[in-house]
Amino acid sequence: MLHTFVALVEDKTGLLSRVTSLFRRLNVNITSLTVGGTETAGVSRTTIVAEAADDRAPRIMASLYKLEGVLEVDNVGRHSAVVRELALLKIAASQKTRSDLFQLAEVFRARIVDLAPESLMMEITGSASKIEGLVQILLEGNYRILEMARSGRMAMRRGHHTSRVLEALGDTPRVEPTMLAGDRKHDAPDLMAEDDQA
Repeated sequence: MLHTFVALVEDKTGLLSRVTSLFRRLNVNITSLTVGGTETAGVSRTTIVAEAADDRAPRIMASLYKLEGVLEVDNVGRHSAVVRELALLKIAASQKTRSDLFQLAEVFRARIVDLAPESLMMEITGSASKIEGLVQILLEGNYRILEMARSGRMAMRRGHHTSRVLEALGDTPRVEPTMLAGDRKHDAPDLMAEDDQA
C-alpha cells in the first residue's frame, strides 16, 4: 500500500540524507520524494510516498518524529487531500503531427511550453493517472517521447488550515512549528530503539 507522508523539516545540511537512511533501515521503499520551500523561512516541506503495509505507517511516522530537525509529520493519504504531480514531456514532432499533438494537449489540459523544429514540450499537472493516461495515448499513437521528467507527488489536506492561515484570519495566536514539534515528539512512542541498535 502507498502512504503519503508530509514532513516539515528545518533547512539543515544532511537532513534529507537522514530521512532516506531512515526508510532504508526500516526496509521501506520510497517511490516518490519531493522537497520545496514553505510559507515559513528556514522550513522545507518534504513529501514522501512510500510503499509499506498499512500497520507500519504509525511506526514510520514515529521514527520520522525522532529525527532531529523534523518539526511536523502528517500521513496525508489517510485524509481528504489535493494530490498533484507535474510532468514535462519532450515529444518528437513534424509538421504533419504537430497539430495533432496540440489537440491532444488541449484534451488533457496540458500546455505547450517549448517548440523546436523537430520536437515540442508539453507541461501537464494533475493526478498520476492523468499523466500516465497521456503517456499511454502518446505511445499508442506511435509518438516518440524523447525525454520525460516527473516531479513526484505533492499533497495538501483539504480544509486543514495551518497556524499561519488561522493567524491571518484572526482565529488563533501564532504558534511556532518548533513548539508543535516539541509537544508531539514527547507524545510519539519510542519505536527507534531497535533501529539505533542496527
